[in-house]
Amino acid sequence: MSIRRVEFEVLRKRALHMVTMAENAFENGFYDVSCFLAEQALQLYLKAMLLKLLGGYPRTHSIRRLLGELSKLVDSRLEEFCRVNWVRLSALEDAYLMARYFVKPYYREEGCYTSGR
Repeated sequence: MSIRRVEFEVLRKRALHMVTMAENAFENGFYDVSCFLAEQALQLYLKAMLLKLLGGYPRTHSIRRLLGELSKLVDSRLEEFCRVNWVRLSALEDAYLMARYFVKPYYREEGCYTSGR
């Protein structure tokens, strides 16, 4: 198995594991942790997909940039999804820093993470 294939599998598995952890954190009322984990899960999954399709990915934490790169390679509906959900994606990106370093409360009603994939 190639090193890229191994890295793809590791990133994908980590992303899926973080989704489960985000669900658990959400159900237990840890909304800040849930948002952080949801952001991390998406970031890792997007990087895994770019690695699989391109053989690499940009060294960035920006979900919007990663989605932009991926949208160039796949269906144009992804580009439309990004356009429609730009503000939500920005809020999810903010969770990368805000949930770790700042005193910002997160609430269930904000829907940073919802189960039912």
